[in-house]
Amino acid sequence: MKYGNFIKQSQFCKVGISNHILRIGQASTTIIQLIKRNSGSNVHNCLGWAARDASGTLSPYQFSRRAVGCDDISIKITHCGVCYADFVWTRNHLGDSKYPVVPGHEIAGIVQEVGQNVQGFKVGDHIGVGTIVNSCRSCDYCNDDLESYCAKGSVFTFNGIDVDGTVTKGGYSSFIVVHQRYCIKIPVNYPLTSAAPLLCAGITVYSPMMRHKMNQSGKSLGVIGLGGLGHMAVKFGKAFGLKVTVFSTSISKKEQALKLLGADKFVVSSDQEQMKGLAKSYDFIIDTASGDHPFDPYMALLKTGGVLALVGFPSEVKFSPASLNIDMRTISGSVTGGMKQLQEMIDFCAAHEVHPTIDIIPIQYVNEALERLAKRDVKYRFVIDIENSLK
Repeated sequence: MKYGNFIKQSQFCKVGISNHILRIGQASTTIIQLIKRNSGSNVHNCLGWAARDASGTLSPYQFSRRAVGCDDISIKITHCGVCYADFVWTRNHLGDSKYPVVPGHEIAGIVQEVGQNVQGFKVGDHIGVGTIVNSCRSCDYCNDDLESYCAKGSVFTFNGIDVDGTVTKGGYSSFIVVHQRYCIKIPVNYPLTSAAPLLCAGITVYSPMMRHKMNQSGKSLGVIGLGGLGHMAVKFGKAFGLKVTVFSTSISKKEQALKLLGADKFVVSSDQEQMKGLAKSYDFIIDTASGDHPFDPYMALLKTGGVLALVGFPSEVKFSPASLNIDMRTISGSVTGGMKQLQEMIDFCAAHEVHPTIDIIPIQYVNEALERLAKRDVKYRFVIDIENSLK
């Protein structure tokens, strides 16, 4: 009996000691992780280009990225699209720029490390990050795959405040660490150079087109404006089998619209007679113009029950209620789409060979590129070759 009790006590001690050793091991692991994380915060492990003040001039800048967490993916950035948002926030046009600003939210690259909980991505995969890198993940909008419209506020890819209080820094940099939910897989057969602009410009027009069922072959689509957004609306429209008309104030864009982009028709919007002759001709209109312009002439072009989707940002929107009500027309606003739709769009572009028209530049040209973008002197998106020029 005593011997048996001794054995039981010994076994109990062994279990107790084992548990104690396990706890020590877990504590040691935690301490090591904290040391790594804290030491990493003092090491500038990422190279980028940043604006330091409202002049907007970008120059080389070193900073730290966080360590890869359980749900994170570390991405080697190969390409980053240049968006007008980059111009706006580097120059503090909205009064909320948090310098130094590292812009860029059209990020394409290659997975270089994954956290232990990451599923669906592995090292070497082609991957993209768009306009947001975080959200609450619990509100109705997040649950409906509309993370960009998160009720508690989504976190912008750059110049945003992340959950840990740090300011986010974007894709004009060598790598980025992002929670897996805000990453999309880029098909291996689709060029990373083409994928980058789709992550903002592409989804900006694709999202309202899908929401309003503008993918019905044989229907008619009008596209107002022929910049980075407008040219993608034309390309999606043609891929959907729509009859596409481009409306522009400049006759100089006629050849681009018809020959380069494949639009079916081009209309100078200031030609009142031509506009009147097209009354009730269109099922859908995508308005990408941010300059101020009248809306009634375009509303009159819609068929009964037609939809005008506004994705530009004019200073004001004015139209007669009659142009809306009498023929059951709809005017709708949109900014972007959620992560599920972003993946859907990339897959569609790969399957149907839809590519943005781009001009690839080195990072050293980015200041000139932003100035040209502001002057609308680009056909149709700049893409920075991060991999080969950021040194």
